[in-house]
Amino acid sequence: MAVVITVPICLLLAVAGLAVYGRAEALGDARTTRAEVGLSLRIQELVHQLQRERGLTNGLLGGEESFGTPLAATRKRVDTALRGMRSEPAVEDVIQRHVRRLGTVRAAADRGTDGTNPADRTATLAFYTAAVDALNAVDPVAETATGSDRRLRDEIAALRELAAAKEAVALERGFLNGVFAEGGFHRREYLTFTEIRATRLAALARFRQVATAPQRAALKKAFSTPDAERATAYENRAEAAADGSALHADAGAWWDAMTVLVDDLYAVQQSVGHDARDRADRLSHDAETGLVTYLGAGALMAALVAGLAAFASRSLTRPLGALAEAAHDVARHRLPATVARIQQSPQDHAELLSSADAPGNSDARLLGGAAEITEVAASLQQVELTALRLAAQQAGLRRTTTESLANLGRRNQNLVRRQLSLITRLERQELDPDALAELFELDHLATRMRRNAESLLVLAGQNPPRPPAAPADGLEVVQSAVAEVEQYRRVLIATVEPVRVRGHAVADVAHLLAELIENGLTFSPPNEPVEVHGWHDTEDDVYCFAVVDHGIGMSEADKERANARLSDAGEEALLAAPTRFLGHLVVGRLAHRLGEGAQVHLFDTTGGGLSALLALPARLLAPVEGPSTPPTRPAVSSLLNGFRAGVARAEARSTQGASS
Repeated sequence: MAVVITVPICLLLAVAGLAVYGRAEALGDARTTRAEVGLSLRIQELVHQLQRERGLTNGLLGGEESFGTPLAATRKRVDTALRGMRSEPAVEDVIQRHVRRLGTVRAAADRGTDGTNPADRTATLAFYTAAVDALNAVDPVAETATGSDRRLRDEIAALRELAAAKEAVALERGFLNGVFAEGGFHRREYLTFTEIRATRLAALARFRQVATAPQRAALKKAFSTPDAERATAYENRAEAAADGSALHADAGAWWDAMTVLVDDLYAVQQSVGHDARDRADRLSHDAETGLVTYLGAGALMAALVAGLAAFASRSLTRPLGALAEAAHDVARHRLPATVARIQQSPQDHAELLSSADAPGNSDARLLGGAAEITEVAASLQQVELTALRLAAQQAGLRRTTTESLANLGRRNQNLVRRQLSLITRLERQELDPDALAELFELDHLATRMRRNAESLLVLAGQNPPRPPAAPADGLEVVQSAVAEVEQYRRVLIATVEPVRVRGHAVADVAHLLAELIENGLTFSPPNEPVEVHGWHDTEDDVYCFAVVDHGIGMSEADKERANARLSDAGEEALLAAPTRFLGHLVVGRLAHRLGEGAQVHLFDTTGGGLSALLALPARLLAPVEGPSTPPTRPAVSSLLNGFRAGVARAEARSTQGASS
């Protein structure tokens, strides 16, 4: 009774605690987001002033001396913003790494205006751009703080994209400022100009995807002012000077027009930031309200559940003994006896239970009184009836499982076939060697997936009809098998004597060899190769493929069980075998599918390891063009002797078992 009362209360308190924790976490996230958005706006204020200093400095180095006075005022504003940011840990590292050389760069720019040791305009522009990019890369708003609210997440994303677009506009302002001041593009400057414009257009497109309608309207208004249109006219003039012709443009007028546009974009950026901060404030208020509500509701529900549990416990104590007795009778006597009769009866019986086997209502009457316990007794009787039905339907479920495996295998096979076709088309179209290499790896993985799908069909007992195919060379069959394993680079294809496998057996032989090679690679050291041999055995009139590894090997008992699985293709073997040995069953079923005379046997490798030998009868072989010379290699003789000794031992054990 203590458990009955305590467990629901503990569960309810746990659920209420999780809810309260969630509200508290949401409250903390909202407050953190608000503070982080404020920091982001302060960072953008510093970025805004650095962008202005970059443009004025670039124009000054290009020869526009009138920029000297506004540049000095801008530098003071940058210094003020920097002093305010040095106390922020998230920005201090960026300032130390990127902005610490600001004084040196300014001094070099001032010397350049005097004609002594002039500063490089491109290098100076690159320094300011790197500093601005580093500050823009500082994203204090964590994803966990905005992930719970879609609108807030979109506003933060809009703020980021607008910062990128504004940086592109400001960079274009400063870059063309120097170009106009110098009178034209030099070297790769025009290419840089086009890249800056492309970056701006891409950032603005991403901003429009996540921004609200008022935010998009504000952006449109910023680009519709007379100054923005005048700046566009200057851009068009710069675009027309792609051939390096002289540019006669007023750098001061360009600066003024673009500065108005940059300031308008900064105003839109501030508006978006304020919207995000206001949204965080609303989320914080909602989280506080929800937290108080959850705390009150949790306390009320805990008290209510405690009272209901105490009341329910008194109604359970009386009929529990009778219910336990009925349950024991079902579990120990009635249900096992009835299931045993059903399993021993023929599967095609129409009636599952006789009237004597069906559970009645006597238990419910004996319990008496409590309606809840009566319902539990009825449920227990339903469980008994369901168990009896499940026992009778077991054979049907086995067949359904097999059909499901086959259906899944066929679906996977079709999908992988389409995937391989697509990869093949991509390989034909790809010219980049690195990308082509990755496509080849993807092709190899898809080929392995196809083999797994075919293994499912093999385990399901499916033998789909194949169209007539031409015989294949034995070496091609081995290469096809090697292509379907993961560590194919470790496979050493030794001498494979000329042979031609008949077309209907090529796929099964390649699949079987791939399973054996995969097993050898798995259980051998990563620096040891797995060898594949092939030769004619004229004495038994068969052709043998041998997969030889130098790995950990198998004990005699494990080897006997593995050979038994390789020779047993029945359904009982599939149901009884552990899942880690399904590969053995696939090999056994493939060998059984190849017909009489095809067999697979495992035996020890000389020097350590395990060898698997596949023997193909003559009826699976096609004539070979040209004469072939029987092998005289000691390795092949050793493999063949080991195979014959293993087969002889297996036949002896089989004969002894039959006689006994």
